[in-house]
Amino acid sequence: MEIIYTQLFGSILDMLHFKYLLPLLFGTIAGVIGGALPGITITMTIIMVLPFTFGLDPLQGLAAMTGVYVGGSAGGSITASLIGIPGTPSAVATTFDGFPMTRNGEPGRAIWVGVWAAFLGGALGGIFLIASTGPLAAVALEFGPWEYFSLFVFALSMVAGLVGTSITKGLLSGAIGLVITVIGTDPIMGVPRLTLGTDFLRGGFPFLPVLIGIFAFAQLMSDIEKMRRGAGGVAAAGPTPRLWVSQAKVLWEILSRPFLLVWSTLIGVLIGVLPGIGGSAANVMAYDQAKKFSRHPEKFGTGIPEGIIASEASNNANVAGSLVTIMAFGIPGDAVTAVMLGAMTIHGIQPGPLFISQHPAVAYGIYAAYLVSLPLMVLTIAAGSRLWMRVISVPKSILIPIVLVLCVIGAYALNNIMDDVYVLLLFGLAGYAMVKLGIPLAPLILGLILGDQIEVNLVRAIANDPNPWLFITHPISGGLLAASVGSVVLALWQHRRHQQRAGMPEDEDNDF
Repeated sequence: MEIIYTQLFGSILDMLHFKYLLPLLFGTIAGVIGGALPGITITMTIIMVLPFTFGLDPLQGLAAMTGVYVGGSAGGSITASLIGIPGTPSAVATTFDGFPMTRNGEPGRAIWVGVWAAFLGGALGGIFLIASTGPLAAVALEFGPWEYFSLFVFALSMVAGLVGTSITKGLLSGAIGLVITVIGTDPIMGVPRLTLGTDFLRGGFPFLPVLIGIFAFAQLMSDIEKMRRGAGGVAAAGPTPRLWVSQAKVLWEILSRPFLLVWSTLIGVLIGVLPGIGGSAANVMAYDQAKKFSRHPEKFGTGIPEGIIASEASNNANVAGSLVTIMAFGIPGDAVTAVMLGAMTIHGIQPGPLFISQHPAVAYGIYAAYLVSLPLMVLTIAAGSRLWMRVISVPKSILIPIVLVLCVIGAYALNNIMDDVYVLLLFGLAGYAMVKLGIPLAPLILGLILGDQIEVNLVRAIANDPNPWLFITHPISGGLLAASVGSVVLALWQHRRHQQRAGMPEDEDNDF
């Protein structure tokens, strides 16, 4: 262990040299900007940065991409908090309390609670993973299709904690998300399903345009509606936004909740280590867990710091887990690490079980780049804080068209086809209709994230062995399914307790 930390400390000192610090800083700035722009994802940003790394040595290039990853993960919370539109899919849950806090007249607090939670969660996740790479890798290697299926079912059980005031409407929202994943081509056999004979539906609905449509259009339409009612012409109502906040007070808000910080970090780390799940699920799952363990779950969604802390701490800890997955197994945990895997291959480096022993300088250099990029991310956001804050003081008549154009560009740039823009418009109208009907959006997004993975791993498990009892008799799989049942029961109990506190009949809000 002493040797590990000696090597890590030496790599951090090397990373502070101008040769490595400059590309790391450039990547971090690019990541923050790309993450903050709705529709311009971390994946798109890292792809744009990739060509600039070809002329650099391997560690310089990987440092730049690590900076993009860390900066983008935190940058997504900026627009999530300021205008209610997540800059990245992994910042979805941050909107639930970040944007209400901004509308309550505390945009600076909303941003900095998210930034410092991302910093602390990322730092804890990085330290934990550097010390525990071996044991976590051994656990991940035990996962087969049965375990993955049960894990995704457990994640889907979080829908019960996100239903809001109506169980019926919340479950309906989650079911809509699952149905969306069924439309298109079968991911295993390649057979078209529910396409109505049209080419438009044959490819299914890409996640990014659906996400932008559901959140961005629903928010923009609501704002336009308020403008027509004379609710005001600026993006934020209420008191004049405060540009500066007490950093000590914000840090105390986070550090005074150590269990929430550590538990959310652990969720992000574990989900990051397991490939294919990603920061979106970690973000929502940590938010759900924070709500379950809270003494006042009814306040979630009104602008309380607990929701922001949970979502952002898990979000950045997820980055550390994804980096370990690619380094230890050579398996990309998400689209961003898939690009990094390609960059390593271009430089003649093959990640996998022997990566750390064969390329120790590069391996510890990546760890060092990750740790150094965390304070760089904070400094980058602080340097641009005046710019971020000005976003909410822009008149809506100017801001809404700009955001709309960025959303359309982001959707189109995904595959350079107009079909993705049509998907954005379609789900924008659907999201607005759901808001008007009081149907929560979060369960839909969770169902959309997990639907494909549940189906793929179910088919793989049955193809290996049709015995359904294996889902229960496999210890990890059975444990996860039991945890899923417990999660639903706990959420229903909390729902009933909230109704009793509010003095509402139990079935009053379960109807349309």
